[in-house]
Amino acid sequence: MKSLLTFLLVFVIFDKVDAQNTAIKAGPMLGAVEMTEANLWVQTHEAVSVTIRYREKGTSDFLVKDVGNTTQENSFVKHIKLEGLNHGSEYEYQVLINNEAVSFPYETDFKTQTLFQFRSDAPNFLITMGSCLYTNDAPDDRPGRPYGGDAGILQTIADMNPDIMLWLGDNVYYREPDFYSKQKLDYRNQDARDTPEMQELLATAINIASWDDHDYGPNDSDRSYRLKDDALDLFKRYWANPGYGTSETKGIFTRYKYHDVEFFITDDRYHRAPNRLQDPNKDFFGEGQLQWLKDALINSRAVFKFIVVGNQATNRATRHEGLINFPREYNDLMNYIEEQDIEGVIFLSGDRHFTELLKTNRGKNYPIYEFTSSPLTSGTFSNLDQTEEYNNPQRVDGTVVFKERNFGVLKVEGKRNERVLTMQTYNENKELLWEFVISEDDLKTNR
Repeated sequence: MKSLLTFLLVFVIFDKVDAQNTAIKAGPMLGAVEMTEANLWVQTHEAVSVTIRYREKGTSDFLVKDVGNTTQENSFVKHIKLEGLNHGSEYEYQVLINNEAVSFPYETDFKTQTLFQFRSDAPNFLITMGSCLYTNDAPDDRPGRPYGGDAGILQTIADMNPDIMLWLGDNVYYREPDFYSKQKLDYRNQDARDTPEMQELLATAINIASWDDHDYGPNDSDRSYRLKDDALDLFKRYWANPGYGTSETKGIFTRYKYHDVEFFITDDRYHRAPNRLQDPNKDFFGEGQLQWLKDALINSRAVFKFIVVGNQATNRATRHEGLINFPREYNDLMNYIEEQDIEGVIFLSGDRHFTELLKTNRGKNYPIYEFTSSPLTSGTFSNLDQTEEYNNPQRVDGTVVFKERNFGVLKVEGKRNERVLTMQTYNENKELLWEFVISEDDLKTNR
């Protein structure tokens, strides 16, 4: 009798959660968080009023942010900025739909960045990352075996309680019927975003995203894509990054400082020349973005400077897409990093449907590492061992994963001037597949 009552109680609780969540299609999602501000995102099924009620943990009174109504014209999406927060503080928040609080089976909370400068060591923190999230949708998928796998890996990531989830591109896979319809591109974003296994990760980690071809347009798409501005508009709609391009140059590129590291989110599609263009001077980032990236790198004082690119950047062995196949911009950027003595540079990338850590030696200067993490749910490059690239001399031994879906982890730890970066790859069962550790001293210039 006791077990029956327990079952009924659990059923009632979860039935209540489901009933209250019927108005919410996806989210809430936590976007960029600063010392005194935080970005939130939510999508509803229909036009409703949205209110955010939030408070610092340990206090009794809620603050209220009246967001207004969601609208069909904006896919029933609302972006919310919470302001006037206290730095280094934990906050809990609630979403109210038509003045009724929504319940979730997990905590909805976040912590603002700490004011550690001139006061203490920077906090230790954990970043998870991945790319290539394919959501099966039979009517538009290719015939045969489904290309997408189980989304349980997203819950595995959430269970690690990351401070940041970094989406490295191909976060959505547009299909052929989508390419020339903004309505269908929008639908594809909705179809991926309301994945049940994704919701806790969206609500509890800071979510920062880049893109690649599949969440921009057709395969290998470039600046010639007819719906490039629609794709950009939808990216802004479905993510809550700290910024998108500059006033002079369109795109998704931006920078995000988190404690003592910085992410330089680049745009490898909007200004990109066609891959098959026979011109060594062709654009990858484009003039305006490349200048922004160089200025941002020299301006940054971050211990680790993560350049996030949808494609691989430094892989000399690949026959596929990559910055290195755009030699003018690749050499310009690498020479600039060398000549300006920029320390702590690491590339992060996705796209390839396998994972590896690459190392580019630079004579007496520190080596440039590139951590490629892929895929989350899409198909794997399971026959990589049958290609010439399998024996890539740039690859750090023991870091290739190509027959199972996986995600990356970046742990930043240690005292000031002794910071350590641990790079790891896990599979969907949370089994550690490889680990590589470097210190901030390993990424110092030798001049």
